[in-house]
Amino acid sequence: MTPSDAIMNTYARLPVEFCRGEGVWLFDTDNKAYLDAISGIAVCGLGHAHADVTRAVSEQAARLMHTSNLYQIGSQRQLAQQLCDISGMQSCFFSNSGAEANEAAIKIARLYGHRKGIASPAIIVFDNAFHGRTMATLSASGNRKIQAGFEPLVKGFVRAPFDDIEAVRTIARHNPDIVAVLAEPVQGEGGVHIPDNDYLRQLRALCDDNGWLLMLDEVQTGNGRSGRYFAYQHHDFLPDVVSTAKGLANGVPIGATLAHGKAAQTFAPGNHGSTFGGNPLACAAGIATVSAIQNNDLIGNAERMGQYLLEGLQHQLADNPAVKNIRGLGLMLGVELDRDCTELVGQALQQGLLINVTAGRVVRLLPPLILSREEADQLLDGVGSLINDFTAR
Repeated sequence: MTPSDAIMNTYARLPVEFCRGEGVWLFDTDNKAYLDAISGIAVCGLGHAHADVTRAVSEQAARLMHTSNLYQIGSQRQLAQQLCDISGMQSCFFSNSGAEANEAAIKIARLYGHRKGIASPAIIVFDNAFHGRTMATLSASGNRKIQAGFEPLVKGFVRAPFDDIEAVRTIARHNPDIVAVLAEPVQGEGGVHIPDNDYLRQLRALCDDNGWLLMLDEVQTGNGRSGRYFAYQHHDFLPDVVSTAKGLANGVPIGATLAHGKAAQTFAPGNHGSTFGGNPLACAAGIATVSAIQNNDLIGNAERMGQYLLEGLQHQLADNPAVKNIRGLGLMLGVELDRDCTELVGQALQQGLLINVTAGRVVRLLPPLILSREEADQLLDGVGSLINDFTAR
């Protein structure tokens, strides 16, 4: 299988093409089955070919796909209300991706700062963060690899180590231009790094003390993946801005930026927009997805199966000295090794298992929220054997 010359060379694609899916399984053009433990990078939380989403997309496509935001869109209002009810937020802007959702958050922070009379508003961001690949979001990311070659980067970001509240307090004392903090509750692309339990609450308190916005990037952690609808709901506070995407419509492109309090009143007509954002087709898929997550105890299943996988990995890999750490929150798990393990992705593929390696040394698992105990056992056996065999060699 060779890449097409017509496709721009931006991905080192694996030598497989999938033609259909069913639940947690994908099937290639030879009808070989693969257990999908990456969910399209945390997108297909309901698995593949989910009946409710299929029905919603089909029925909406037969009626109306797009009109633009020049007009009222009933399904957009419905999805926005669903998300606000779930999140405790007050208003929602729809876009087409996580990066765009984060762009909207960045624009809210800058406009908020300018209205406070700050000429060069700055946002605190964190080492190893990943917020997207647009110019502003890659500038906000703490990943030199994705930034290299795209300088000059967008200014206005002040970087701090993740999970170090004292570093943020130091910045607060020395930089009067800070207007917001942008953080992932769990750093997914950075290696499934989970902060101390009090860290996000301490960020909330620091933002309150300084009049900053607390903006949480829940592109990957949102929509049930962490064992709550949003990861901040493991804690007793509300952020000012939440961005999400990925699992929001189970594969139909959509992003959402939710805002509360002073952040919810920042944008006015003309400040921001999107041609495709929140169109009838995407919102129909989003409504069906959110409803399925809420009505079928999938958030509870993510919490239970996530703990089961975490304990299973700890048991299977307990005697492996090459395993440095095993981390997880809900169905978002990482196994950190003491060496580069990117070749495990190809080895897993050969064995009918789809996994991901991020940050070079972390095996990342993001299985669908519908994962059963039997499927979890298959996943544990496959991943445990792969890692033990790889490190033994």
